Amino acid sequence: MTNKLQTTNPKRPNVLSIAGFDPSGGAGLLADIKTFEANKVSGFGVMSALTFQNDLDFEKVEWIPLEKIIEQISVLQKRFQFEYIKIGLIENLDILHQLILHLNSNISNPKIIWDPILKASAGFNFHDKIERLKLEEICKNISLITPNFEEIKTLTGEQDEKKAAKDLSKFCHVFLKGGHNENDLGRDFLFTTDGKDFSFRAKQKIEFGKHGSGCVLSSAITANLAKEFKLHRACLRAKQYTAEFLNSNKYLLGYHKI
Repeated sequence: MTNKLQTTNPKRPNVLSIAGFDPSGGAGLLADIKTFEANKVSGFGVMSALTFQNDLDFEKVEWIPLEKIIEQISVLQKRFQFEYIKIGLIENLDILHQLILHLNSNISNPKIIWDPILKASAGFNFHDKIERLKLEEICKNISLITPNFEEIKTLTGEQDEKKAAKDLSKFCHVFLKGGHNENDLGRDFLFTTDGKDFSFRAKQKIEFGKHGSGCVLSSAITANLAKEFKLHRACLRAKQYTAEFLNSNKYLLGYHKI
């Protein structure tokens, strides 16, 4: 009887991912859950899109309607509480905005991390036009955004990536992922809402690339924040975890160490 009533281990915080389903498990929802569990938090998932892809090819996407996303969240909330929520692939900014408003209205002080998936690694574009005012309104209602160097340019229209991230940090913290950093490949930057900035580089040389590495990095940050590490420390730990994931094998699908 007790086991039927038990929810999750109180020593492991619950973390929710709202993201696309990648059948290869390298990116999106499955990658988020693998990363959460490897970083010793309890991972839960809500599907925002069904993608037809493998580790190399992306063919198409079918979007999950907002009401179905919310329905998935609601049934989880009957049993589980969430403070840290990561959002990945979403159909458009209007739906993202409505989803964030729903989360903020139905969860007490949620910490929302948005990983803006604008383009699949195979080249498929999800979003081309970004409304600046809508972007700012979204960022005002989340804790952290984790774009890469290409995504920050698309989001803001600013070609100076670090300047773009600095400007966006007026509204929320910005972690600029450096996998597309042409001047210093692999160096990431954190810009905080209080005007501070930091840079991160892995301790070891990165030998191999991986499908979904951006998802893994953002999820690892979310997991470490849920474990109550300060933002800078959470980013540092996540960077190191991702480096180990990238070097875990020579293939496109990496290993998550538990």
